[in-house]
Amino acid sequence: MRHRSLLILTTAVAAGSLTLTACGSRGDNSGGGSSGDTKTLTIGLDAPLTGDLSALGQGIKNSADLAVKTANKKKTVEGVTFKLEALDDAGQPASGQTNATKFVADQKVVGAVGPLNSNVGQSMQKVFDKAGMVEVSPANTAPELTQGTAWRSGKKERPFKTYFRTSTTDAIQGPYAAQYMYNEKKLKKVYVIDDKKTYGKGLAATFRDEFEKLGGKVVGTDHVDPKEKDFNAVANKVAKAKPDFVYYGGEYPAGAPLADQAKKAGLKGPVVGGDALFSAEYVKLAKKNSEGDIASSVGAPLESLDSAKTFMKAYKAAGYKLPYEAYGGYAYDATWAIIQAVKAVAEKNDGKLPGDMNETREQVAEAMQDVKFDGVSGAVGFDEYGDTTNKQLSLYEVKDGKHTPVKTGTFKD
Repeated sequence: MRHRSLLILTTAVAAGSLTLTACGSRGDNSGGGSSGDTKTLTIGLDAPLTGDLSALGQGIKNSADLAVKTANKKKTVEGVTFKLEALDDAGQPASGQTNATKFVADQKVVGAVGPLNSNVGQSMQKVFDKAGMVEVSPANTAPELTQGTAWRSGKKERPFKTYFRTSTTDAIQGPYAAQYMYNEKKLKKVYVIDDKKTYGKGLAATFRDEFEKLGGKVVGTDHVDPKEKDFNAVANKVAKAKPDFVYYGGEYPAGAPLADQAKKAGLKGPVVGGDALFSAEYVKLAKKNSEGDIASSVGAPLESLDSAKTFMKAYKAAGYKLPYEAYGGYAYDATWAIIQAVKAVAEKNDGKLPGDMNETREQVAEAMQDVKFDGVSGAVGFDEYGDTTNKQLSLYEVKDGKHTPVKTGTFKD
């Protein structure tokens, strides 16, 4: 794969100034349909559109759809019409891998957004990398996806050059929450639980390491099956251990009933978790027993960012039935990053995209490394591992039935 330096001069809503000509060949690798001087490119999207995590997945899909519609309306890449194709992974790695294979086989697909779950992301990376197709996740937070399995020892090695993400990682998300609970909430004893999945166990481990480093005490650990909803056995163990709070590494479909049952069993403190608990669905499921619970999430609250106001207004105007949820802004930015990489390739090639889709994909993946723009979530860019350069994090506490921001900043070791 050749490595070019492609400078992108753009903002999140800038219109393109290029004139592209339809340059596809008639062969199988022509890449995208064309009509007159307009070329159509598809951006694939993989997310859980059904099942327990569908609220998050639908928010991701809608936000990506809004980015595509905005690019087409603004003619961000002159002569190119973008189309979104969304496939459902239902939160299952096997389905994600199948979807990735479908995207790669479709010669109209130039890149893909997604997935939500880190374990699904692991199943897709190799498929996209082998095809030279860029993948940008708005939600994967497991550090090993970009920094390799030995990242904890300081031996960081990027496993796949085509994989990027607009969300920051659990390497800082867990410790950020640990510092807040120990230093600011002054809570010293925790019971740590995870769902044994890539995201959950990794997040719980980074939280635990930092909490113990600070001087906190882990009074118990356990695992739950996220497919279950009866956690009374674990809840009783928690109550008996008398922690100041519980830290849960996992997602809201299991986290909410766990919190509800733990408090009914006698837990006096909050349940704390990561970005997968930051959803209105968590509050709906745990009801009054969600009060006081805390979730960390990537980035600053969207409502606090001037860069997000246009997105929020446009999302509302578009009439989507479901909210953009925790990852909407990051999904918009992930989609916009692919669009900007396509624009950069066209600029590099005198206003034309390569006639061969495989070559287009390769150049788009290369261009992604240098993409920079002011996005919904703030400044968007990628480091040498494909991780976002935006390291901001926020903590939200459930107050009066809503997640309310209580702290925003960056992790300091």
